[in-house]
Amino acid sequence: MKNYKRNNYILLAENFYINDNKEKAIELYNKALTYEGSKEESIILLFNIAIIYEELDRFSESIDTYKRVIELDPENYEAYFNMALVEELRNDNKKAIELYKKAIELKPDLSKAYYNIATIYDNLGVKKQAMEYFYKVLEYSPEDFITYNNIGSLYEEMGDYDKAYKMINKSIEINSKYYKSLFNMGVVYKRLGNHEKAIKYYNKSKECNPNYYYTYLNLSAIYIEDKEYLDSIKILTEGISHNPEAHDLYYNRACSYSILNRVDEAIKDIRKALLLNPGLIKWVERDKDFYNLYNNIEFNEILNQYKNKKWKE
Repeated sequence: MKNYKRNNYILLAENFYINDNKEKAIELYNKALTYEGSKEESIILLFNIAIIYEELDRFSESIDTYKRVIELDPENYEAYFNMALVEELRNDNKKAIELYKKAIELKPDLSKAYYNIATIYDNLGVKKQAMEYFYKVLEYSPEDFITYNNIGSLYEEMGDYDKAYKMINKSIEINSKYYKSLFNMGVVYKRLGNHEKAIKYYNKSKECNPNYYYTYLNLSAIYIEDKEYLDSIKILTEGISHNPEAHDLYYNRACSYSILNRVDEAIKDIRKALLLNPGLIKWVERDKDFYNLYNNIEFNEILNQYKNKKWKE
């Protein structure tokens, strides 16, 4: 039989949460837990509390609440998994991996835990272990097109373009609209020296996600390499329209403008790029694409301005 006092506190907690009073929601969920109820319901309430703590960036309290879940149910793999997510937010990758592995012990087919471990290793540059865990994902989720793409990207970084092509192509076969697979196929073709195919896949990626600024950046790099500077300017201008804060796009467009001796436009883009990312000054002052600007008074004033700013910092 349902405990009505507990139920009333649960309803009140939910109402406060909906109205963005999270502190009060936690208080009332805890009050509900003081009344008798089923273990299953208590676990749900503890998960709710832990998630709210996480939303409030109170990570230690979130972890402690998940531990309360484990006290009630030592086999609760979701509590271990969620604790791992919180440890990632706390930038404790070692602890996060330990907890993901504990979740896997309890549920060996938990593909999302393998994926998250792989991603941590990938971000740390530990490619061998990242690859190992991405392949584990495929054992339990053989249609995971994102994982195929990630493996392909790792092979590309390692210089194994044949394996990279196979894995990325498999990703595209499963989902032909996933922009990152199309983008990475462009990367592979660029590595193989096939600019035509690279451009084709970058454009496909752009159609699927026009806001991914690396697509415009990589397309512009090909056009600059092929001395097609007007095409570079055109694609970068399109990219800037979707990504107005992408400093790299302004920088590359400045390079193209400079090479074409369109000085005013080049300087305008240099100013914008440096405004967005002052650290680019170290590239501006040594980039040979700005050869046409070396004797320009305004260009040299910009160099001196940012060099001095850097020195003060």
